[in-house]
Amino acid sequence: MDPLALTERFIDARCPGASVAVVAGSAARGERTATSDIDLLLIGEQLFRSDAQSSEASTHEFEGEIFEAFAYTPAGFAEWADRGVQQRRPVTVHMLVEGTPVRDDGTLAALRHRWRQVLDAGPTLSAHESAFRRYVITDLLDDLRDATDPLERHVVASVLFDRTAELMLLGEHRWIATGKWLPRRLRGLSSERAERLSSPLLDGDYAAFADRVDAELVRAGGRVQGGFVR
Repeated sequence: MDPLALTERFIDARCPGASVAVVAGSAARGERTATSDIDLLLIGEQLFRSDAQSSEASTHEFEGEIFEAFAYTPAGFAEWADRGVQQRRPVTVHMLVEGTPVRDDGTLAALRHRWRQVLDAGPTLSAHESAFRRYVITDLLDDLRDATDPLERHVVASVLFDRTAELMLLGEHRWIATGKWLPRRLRGLSSERAERLSSPLLDGDYAAFADRVDAELVRAGGRVQGGFVR
């Protein structure tokens, strides 16, 4: 099955008003698995019946495949892209810039140029946000070291990994992510640092994991606790 040809048929049947369409994710990279869906970014002025609507995320079954469609008017895309940038997780921007085009009315190149500059610049971590993130990690780290219940240790360690990975990425002007994309972005930053942080967690060695988190915390500026004003 050719996912790009299938996507063109899907657009013709379900989203004919799309002016720009980009396939993203594993379908664009040629890495689909048996359970992979097809991530599709759609931009167009004629996508919605109501002029008041500017965005929609929807799931469709089409010819035996699942499509995750993210549809926007041009103004709607700009709004949600800006929101993702502010949250440090510009998912739709990555889709636009890194995906494979299947429809283009001539505006895609300019859109990609604009948003590629944003992606390349990376996020900026202010001193206050760095302190706040280190405050959260400090609190979680103490909770982990004090925990005796196995389930509590496991849950706290998982959250602590996420928060620490985010701090590592943002400290190097790298975008963060959720789910499987967070470890992928962390490995893209430094496979060695990712391995040092993750190995004891995967082994269930929470004491060693806490030490690795503490090392990254020191690298980012150290513990934050007493006197911090949120």
